[in-house]
Amino acid sequence: MLTQISTIAAKEFKDYFISPIAYIVIALFLIVSGWFFFSTFFIFGRADLRDFFSFLPITFSFFIPAITMRLFSEEKNVGSYETLLTMPVSFTDIALGKFFAATLFTIAMLIPTLSYPLFISFIGEVDPGPVIGGYLGAILLAAAYCAMGIFASALTRNQIIAFIIGCALCFTLTILDRMLFFVPTKLVAFIEYIGANSHFTNISKGIIDSRDIIYFISLVFIFIFSTYIVMHEKN
Repeated sequence: MLTQISTIAAKEFKDYFISPIAYIVIALFLIVSGWFFFSTFFIFGRADLRDFFSFLPITFSFFIPAITMRLFSEEKNVGSYETLLTMPVSFTDIALGKFFAATLFTIAMLIPTLSYPLFISFIGEVDPGPVIGGYLGAILLAAAYCAMGIFASALTRNQIIAFIIGCALCFTLTILDRMLFFVPTKLVAFIEYIGANSHFTNISKGIIDSRDIIYFISLVFIFIFSTYIVMHEKN
C-alpha cells in the first residue's frame, strides 16, 4: 500500500512542475505573502512575521484550491482517471497519493518564505518559538485545506467548479470564528472550535496544544474519507 501511495504521490508531484500553472501559483503566492511581510516591516516598522502568519489562512483559502482543483477533475476530463482505476491500486491509495502530492507542493511553495525570518535575523532578533510554530501550523493548515480541495475536485469534472467549491469550504472554515457575534451564546464555543483560524493562531504563537493538532488531523481524515466515498459512489 505504501509503495502505491508513494508512486502516485511522486507522479502527481512531478506533474505539478510540468504545468506552467504551478509556477504561476507559486509566483503569485510569493508576491502576496511578500506584500504582507514587507508592508509590516517598512510601513509599520515591525521586524516580525505576525502579519504574514495572520493572513496565511485566507491566502491558503484561495491558493490551495487552485493547487488541488485539477487532481481529479482533469483526469476525469481527459480519461486518465479510468485508466488509473484499472491499475492495482485502491481508492485509498489514489486519494492519499494525491493528498500527499498536494501537501508536499504547498510545503515547497512555503520554502522560499523561510528567507523572511532569515532577513529579520540580519537586522534584529528572531523569536524562534513563533517562527517554528508558525511553519508547523502552516503545514497542518495546508494538509487540512489540501484534503478539502481534493474532496472538491472529486465531486466534479469541471476544474473551475472544483476551485469554487474548494475556496468556499476553506474560506468558510477560515472566517467562521470571526462571525461569532451572529451565533447564539450556547454555540459560540462549538463554532469557535470548528473554525480553523483559532487553531492555527494558537500554533503560530508557539503554543503547541494537542487539541489543535488533533483538530487538523481530524479534518484531513474526514475529507480524505469523504473523497473515498465520492470515488466509490462515482465509480
